[in-house]
Amino acid sequence: GSHMNLKVEFFNAGTQAQSNSIYPKFRLTNTGSNAINLADVKLHYYFTVDGDKAQTFWCDWSPVGSSNVTGTFVKMNPTTTGADQYLEIAFSSAAGTLAANTSIEVQGRFAKSDWTNYNQADDYSFNSSATTYTSWDKVTAYSAEGLIWGIEP
Repeated sequence: GSHMNLKVEFFNAGTQAQSNSIYPKFRLTNTGSNAINLADVKLHYYFTVDGDKAQTFWCDWSPVGSSNVTGTFVKMNPTTTGADQYLEIAFSSAAGTLAANTSIEVQGRFAKSDWTNYNQADDYSFNSSATTYTSWDKVTAYSAEGLIWGIEP
């Protein structure tokens, strides 16, 4: 298929270093002329778990329907500076398509089962300064063809 033209903007809704929850917010914009099937898109947020426990992802809001957004935690092997896990956000087929020149948001949140803190300050994808959506290459996006946005750690 044709190359997917997707711009990713991002910020963390909670910017304190120590937090029992991480609040990644993404805005995806289709900068191409063809609709994007959201089920073909995956997003990665890289972090250090700071004490490996079961984790839960919640999509607090998305115009495609929160129930159509999933989050899976993947342990990295090998690990790298600023990341030993990543959160992979994906979309169900019911999320539909992203038309040309339109945007959607995914407002997410995740936490450990025991609500112990993460240290966000050393997390690869963490943006401590932005308070609204900004172009951010430390989160990544993928299509079936591979990496389409961002720089992996």
